[in-house]
Amino acid sequence: MQAVLHRTFLKPFDRLPKNIRTKFVERKNLFLVDPHHPLLNNHPVEKRFPGCRSINVTGDYRAIFKQEGPDIIFVKIGTHSELYS
Repeated sequence: MQAVLHRTFLKPFDRLPKNIRTKFVERKNLFLVDPHHPLLNNHPVEKRFPGCRSINVTGDYRAIFKQEGPDIIFVKIGTHSELYS
């Protein structure tokens, strides 16, 4: 499994505080080892993002991804309210 950061992910990611970017890298690496680790709270978000799932980056930040074949493509990142409002 390989993680890919889509261009729709990279622009908001680059604007995040450094500590959030660092936490995402930690959670992404955990995800690659154990996609259903309890810290990630990996769950579907079909209503807002059809075909996608979400993992927790911090208490408020989420990363939205979709799986295409063996690859995981991260498509969005932001706070819960930014993504779901």
